Formats: sequence, structure tokens, C-alpha cells
Amino acid sequence: MVHSTGEERAVHLTREAIELVHAGHREAASRNLREALSIAPENPTVREALLSIQQEEDNGHHLLDLCRRYTSGTDENAGRDAALYLRSDGLKPPEGVALDCAKLLLAQKPPALSPLQDDIVSGLVRQNASVRQYFADQLQVSVTTFFDEIYDRGDGAAVCLDTVVLDPAVWPSEETRLHCERELFQLFIAKLMESGHDLDGRSLKGITRLLAVDATKLQDLVDDEGLDVVLSSLDHRLPLDLRSQATLATVKYLEAAGSVGEQRFAQLISAKLSKNRIDDLIVAFSAIAAVFPVVPDVAATHFLSESFLACLTPLAGRTAKARRVEVSVLELLNAACFNKACREAISKNFADWLSHTLTNGNDQTSELAAVVLAKIRTSEKNDPSGANGRASGADNKVPELVDRFKGLMSKRKGDNVQNVIEGLAFSSVKPSVKEQLAKDSGFLRDLIKVLHDNVTDSSVLYGGLMILLNLTQFLPTLSEEQQKMSQLKSYAEASPDAGGPDPLEKDEAVMARCGAIINSGVMPLFVDCCRTSLPSIQGLISKIMLALSRDRKTRGTLAQQGAVKLLLNMGTPRQGSTGSISNEAVQNASHALARILISVNPSHVFPASGFPQVTSAVRPLAAMLASPETTSFTADQPRDLLPVFESLLALTNLASYPDEAAPDAIVRQAWPMVEDLLLSSSPMLQRAACELICNLMTCDAGIVKYADGTKRSAQRLHILLALADSDDVATRRAAGGALAMLTDFDAAVAAVVDRPRGVQLLLGLCQEEDEGLVHRGVACIRNLTCVASGDIGQRAREAVKSSGGVDILTAVLKKTSNPAVLQIGVEALKPLVE
Repeated sequence: MVHSTGEERAVHLTREAIELVHAGHREAASRNLREALSIAPENPTVREALLSIQQEEDNGHHLLDLCRRYTSGTDENAGRDAALYLRSDGLKPPEGVALDCAKLLLAQKPPALSPLQDDIVSGLVRQNASVRQYFADQLQVSVTTFFDEIYDRGDGAAVCLDTVVLDPAVWPSEETRLHCERELFQLFIAKLMESGHDLDGRSLKGITRLLAVDATKLQDLVDDEGLDVVLSSLDHRLPLDLRSQATLATVKYLEAAGSVGEQRFAQLISAKLSKNRIDDLIVAFSAIAAVFPVVPDVAATHFLSESFLACLTPLAGRTAKARRVEVSVLELLNAACFNKACREAISKNFADWLSHTLTNGNDQTSELAAVVLAKIRTSEKNDPSGANGRASGADNKVPELVDRFKGLMSKRKGDNVQNVIEGLAFSSVKPSVKEQLAKDSGFLRDLIKVLHDNVTDSSVLYGGLMILLNLTQFLPTLSEEQQKMSQLKSYAEASPDAGGPDPLEKDEAVMARCGAIINSGVMPLFVDCCRTSLPSIQGLISKIMLALSRDRKTRGTLAQQGAVKLLLNMGTPRQGSTGSISNEAVQNASHALARILISVNPSHVFPASGFPQVTSAVRPLAAMLASPETTSFTADQPRDLLPVFESLLALTNLASYPDEAAPDAIVRQAWPMVEDLLLSSSPMLQRAACELICNLMTCDAGIVKYADGTKRSAQRLHILLALADSDDVATRRAAGGALAMLTDFDAAVAAVVDRPRGVQLLLGLCQEEDEGLVHRGVACIRNLTCVASGDIGQRAREAVKSSGGVDILTAVLKKTSNPAVLQIGVEALKPLVE
């Protein structure tokens, strides 16, 4: 076996590790082994050494030695090495050793050890069932006592208690497990109440994780006091990670508690509003803003109530009190724009205040005001009778907001620009704004840089990709029936769209915007984005790529920039991968891949030796040919056949690849669908399928389908003969080309002769006006008269003669000036006249 340089290094380190163990230097051996595992985790030599060392170790295990030195209080480095050991893949301590290590740490009071104890304890619980079992046993003795013993050791250790009570394998019964889980949940809530906000992250993590898994079994334990303390952690002035935990806990509780939970939530919010104190108002507004995106109906009901608006409206003013709650009010209005009725209420009651804040506020408040104004202005109809009479003038103010957002983004580059991105995402639904942004190459470069810098921030990334999606979206292709219905609806609503779409939304304008985005260098960003496992991000990228691939002129550029590799990864999701990509995203990515592979030379994209391999494109393209099993189509909502057609064209191009690997893979993976499409009622699909079949006749796997002498292959060949008489010239040309190659084989010739009118159909090609069809027909007849052997050849020549072949070939030779046709025609005629 030939090892790579990395594997050679890993093997060398492993051998050194074995020698170090035998010499008693376990710490150095462990470091060597960890490095070897990081280089070549699947190398058999490394794995065998790991197992061997683990089997040799007993109570003198290296990890146990590290824990002894750490708990003695004299060796912090030993604690760091122990934590590192437990984080290393492949280094799992024996169960007995892990349990001894856990007991060593728990024998010390939390203040006696450094924060490293948190990493070690949580690592032991995560890796070893014996430690989880020990924790479960201790909880059964006294949940409160063991909770107090663990809680102060750190976030990881405290949350490990959740891991234990949610693991059914370590409990004698479900009843016991649930009893301890409920007690643990109450202890976390109690700790949240008593700790202020010093350790809220720790207790909130415990509460949130338990609610996320078992909310239906725990929601009855959340009383008014408990819910109130969770809501207090939604205060927008607190750190984001704390608010995120509180938001998830609140949402899970509301989902599980139903109407009881909603009523309790409403009562707590009302109580805070009635107190009319600054801190209570901020918490109330923050709480509703936090739950708006996840339970919008609940939040909108509270927001639109008369009592709530009556309390909120006076705070949209210029008093000292209003300024102190200004940010929380703006955050709430921003979140409430999620709901149409709320947007209308905001436009009616707060538009003037928002405009004033936009001009006179500080950086934070003016930005938030700009985002809210962008949302309400872009959602209002271009109608003088719009909300509060403002809609007619609002449209003209959107470009001003866009210029403001662009300026802010340009100044900040990679800083926190979530509000700016959100404002641009909403504004860019308007055609005029799309043009404004796409024609600004500097803005596009700034946007791509900001998204690169925030590629791990899903909220910024999602908003930025929404901007690109808005700029690249084409109008949907409607069937004739759908177009009529759309026109009738527009007339009935007296819509300005009755005269047709905005010129800036037509294909030519969208293609120009797509070209600008491609030229801005967006592909490296997409490659980085797709490393995330978030289906929402991959879904947006798939839609953008489908739009970018529409213009034939830019497909080569996309291929050069790495689009094919990207789309192959998206169109062929890996089994067992986390955060699975949606079916729609897979379809979009495969469709975009098909479009690019129609227009580029496969040899330029798939090198003869290297990556990606040409065969990797076959599966996603073949999947596009099958009719979706879960979707039903009607006359009003017919199946979109464009992806099928373009996938056939792409496969046809791949089938021309010099290596037989591509056509062989197409026959293996796509043949049943292609064969079905030969009989399609759509002339375009039938033609494309026939052209693909023609190109597949260059490989043995394709030829066998028609020329292995079986009854099924003869039936297939009869279909090709029928297509050679199609009304469509291109279909006849493709069928004739396939037959010209197939009739090199006796079995195919026999199938032609056995079919009534089989020979006449081939002679019919010889009499066409199209020179290409004549060439194919004459080549087929030459194969029948010259290539076919034995009895099959004799029957073929007689069939050609009896069908008037001599006269037809003679006429071809007199009429044509094509040297190739003349040569083949003479060869075909000679055996018939000798």
C-alpha cells in the first residue's frame, strides 16, 4: 500500500508513541498519538496502536494520572492536557478509568479547582456511559444535593445534568427519570431567580435544553414567577447569546402550553405595561419582539390590541422617558413588520415619528428607524389610497433609504451590519431598487465582502443572500391558462400590472443584473457559504445559481469560477450528512448544473485525470428526468418540463465525452427515464431524448440495449424506426443517426428487416430534402447491403431490392454533390446490381 506524505508522518508518530509508552513517557506518547489521529484518523496502523495502548492501560492510565496531578492543585498543565485528551477524536478512556477520574474531580469542592474542571467533567459525561450512570445514581439519592455539587463547576458541567436526565439508558424506569428531570428543571428555574443575571446563561441553557426536548412534560412546572424570570432575560440590553437561550425557552413553552401559556404570557406583558416603569416597559417590548419571528400569531394579537397600542403610541414621542425606551420600541416595530396588519398599524401610527428619528436619532436609532421605514414603504401598494394616504409618496423615498444603507455598509465593511442588510433585503423587492443596487459595482463588492466577513452569522448571511436573490429573480413562467387568469385578476383588482410586468422585471433586465453579480466575483462567497449545514442558506444559494445560469453567455464564466463543483455538491447530498438540503434546493442546483453543462465543453470542466469526475454529474441530471412522486399536476398547474428538457440536453453533451465512462454511467442511471421520454407527448422532450439516445450509441452499454438479439431490444429498435418517420426534422435526424450506428450489427439489421416497413422507413430517409437525413439513410442502407453477414445479410439485400432500393439509391447518386454521400451510396448500390 502506498501512503501519502501525511499518512507516513502519522505512522511515524504512532511508532514513536508506542516506544514512549514502553519507556513510561505516557504524556509525550499521548501527544504523538493525538497528532497522528488528526492527520490520518482512518489509517489502520494508527487505529491498531490506539487500541493496543488502550488495552495495555489499567489504573495507571495517562488520563487518570493527569487528573490526579490536576486535582492535587499543583499542575494546571495537567488539567489542560486532560481536557485536550477528552476533546480528541479517537481517544476515549476506558469506562473504569473515566469513572475514577470523575470521582477524583467531584471529591474536590468547586472553588478548589480552576475553570478547567468544567471541560474535564463535561468531557467525561459526554464520552462515557459509566460516568452518566454514576451521575444518574447520585441524582436518585438527592437531586438537590448533586445539583449544588455540580452547578458551580461551570456551564458545561451544569448542562451535563440535562444530558443525564434525558438519557433513558441510565435510569431504572421512565417514572424515576421523569421525577429527577422535573426536579432538575425546577432547580434551574430557582437558580435563575436567585442569581440575577450573573449566571443566567448557565441556568437558561439548562432550562432551554430540557424544554426543547420535553416541553410537554415540563410546561406545567412553569408558573407566573418562572415565566416572568425567563421573560426578563429577553431584555434587548442583555448579551445576544443570553437572549437567544431565553427566546428558545419562551417559544418552546408557548408551543407546549397552548392557550394557557398564551394567556399567562399576555397577563405578564400587561402587568409590566401597567407598571409603566422604564425597565418593565423595555422587558415587555423586548419579549414581544423576540417571539414575533417564531410565534407571529401570538405576538401580533398582543401588538394589535387596543390596550397595547394605547400604551405604545405615547412612547413614540420626544419626551425624556420616550428616549429611554426608544431602542426597545424600534426593535419591537422592526419585529412587528413581519405581520401585514402590524405593518399597516405602524404606518398609520408611527410613520411621522420614524421619519423624525431617521433624521434626528443617534446611529443606532436612526438605523433601526430606516429599516422599519424600508419595510413599511416597500410593502405599501402604489395607490393614493394607501394606508394613511402615505403610499403614493413613500415609493419615492425608498431610494433615499437605500442610499443611506449603502453608505453605512460601505463605511462599516465587516462590522455588525445586520440592520443595514435587513433594510436592503426588504427594499430590494422593488424593481427600481434592484436596478439601483445592481448598477453599483462598488456596492456589490462591498456586499460580498460583508457577507464573506460574516459567513458564520446566519442572520447577516441570510439577509445578504436575500438581496442577491431579489436582484436575480425572474418572473415565473406561466402556462397559457395561468396567464389568462392573471390578467383577469389584475383587471378585476384594477391593478397597474394589468398592462403587463414592469420593464425592469423582464428577462433582459434580470439577465443584465445577473451578469453584474457574476462579474462582481460572487462564486467564492457561495463556495464558503455552502460549507454551512443550514438548509435555508443552501436553499437561497440554489435559487440564485439557477437564475445566474439562465443566460447562455455567462455559463462559461460560471464554470470557470467553480460553479460546477459547487452545484455537484449541492445536487448530490451525502447520506448521513447533518442539516440535510431540501428537495427543492437539490432540484434547483441540479437544474442550474444542467444549464451550465449544456453550454460548456465537458472536457474543459471534467479533466481526464482529476476532480470532479465526469460521472459525478450523471446522477443529479438523471434525477431531474423522473416525475416527482409526491406532486400531483393539473391543467391549471402543469409540470414544468424545462428542467427535464435541459437535463436531457446536458446529458447529451456529456455523452460526447471522449471517455466511455460518461455514456456508460448515463445508460446505467438514466436509461429507463430516457426510454420513457422517447414516447413523450411533448415534441421537444421526444427530440431531446432521441438526440441523447443517438449519442449513447457510441458506447457498448448503449448498443447492447438495441442489438443484443432479444425481443426487448427489437422492440426498442422499432421505436427508433418509428421516430425516423417523425414530423420533426431534428427528431428524424437523431433517430437516423442512431440507426446508422446500430445497423453495423447483425441483430439490429435483423430487427429492421423483421419489422413491416422497416426497410421502407430507412429508404424514406434517403429521399428527404435535408442533406443530413439523406446521409444517415444511405449509411443505414449501406450497412444492410454491405455489412450484414450470412442469412441476415441476404435477407436484408433482398428486402432493399424489393422495396425499390436500387432506383432510390440511383436517384440519390444523381442528385447529390456531397462526396461522403456519393461514396457511401455507391457502396450501398454495388451489392444490389452485381
